[in-house]
Amino acid sequence: MKKIAFGLLFLISFIASAQSLPEGFVYLSSIDASIQKELRYESTNNFIGKPINGYHKDVVIVSKKTALALQKIQQIFLKDSLSLKIFDAYRPQQAVDHFVKWAKDLKDTLRKQDFYPSVPKSELFAQGYIASKSGHTRGSTVDLTLVHVKTNQELDMGSPYDFFGKASHPFYKGITKVQQKNRLLLRTVMLKNGFQPYENEWWHFTLKKEPFPKTYFNFPIE
Repeated sequence: MKKIAFGLLFLISFIASAQSLPEGFVYLSSIDASIQKELRYESTNNFIGKPINGYHKDVVIVSKKTALALQKIQQIFLKDSLSLKIFDAYRPQQAVDHFVKWAKDLKDTLRKQDFYPSVPKSELFAQGYIASKSGHTRGSTVDLTLVHVKTNQELDMGSPYDFFGKASHPFYKGITKVQQKNRLLLRTVMLKNGFQPYENEWWHFTLKKEPFPKTYFNFPIE
């Protein structure tokens, strides 16, 4: 009986948490639990080197329209034993504000060698790597890659996620043919299924007909 009671309490808690999302948003796992995730900003493995404000849990939140589109894309990749892997999706405005505050502190260069070795931190705004607004905050932009289902190993895309530099541009020529092919595979399927790319980042895509094109949300990820 205790186990049943505990299970009911857990279910009620989960439902309450899910219902707390704004209308039109969902946890991606409720639509497709097979899509892998590694929410970088919830950890220290990011360009700041610390958990980012608003990221309280390793869960992916997106607009429902985006979730359904990703579900369709996942089924395409699964046929080739590949899976989508999400690095970031909905991003609260408080996280964007955290990025802006960090970028203004020129002394904080903890992860420079890993993420922006050739870009002076003073130029992150001017070169477009940091901005006061982000499409992620509207809930229909995702940062992702592909992994092999059997090994969970990421496909080699030629540059790390969130690397600030020309090597991250989708059609950068200074990478191998295999790396170019992997980028093109991801890009082609995303574009054919309703997403538009960002020309400076191979991993960044936005749903073309996003439901909240002018709304920037600030609820936490939890």
